Amino acid sequence: MNTLDSAPVSPELAWVKSSYSAGNGGDCVEVARTATLVHVRDSKRAAGTVLAVSPAEWSAFLRLAARRA
Repeated sequence: MNTLDSAPVSPELAWVKSSYSAGNGGDCVEVARTATLVHVRDSKRAAGTVLAVSPAEWSAFLRLAARRA
């Protein structure tokens, strides 16, 4: 897993807000996929830290999260 501490993120990334994000400006997560990485950020801090993980790691996280929902 890689954390990119406020590193410039490629502007061509297409960020998508999670459908589970709260509509009141609270917990909002956005993701952007490339062929080799899934980028995750807090939508309230778009210029902040971005977590970058492999598609396999992201899939494993989603499976785990789905079991706990």
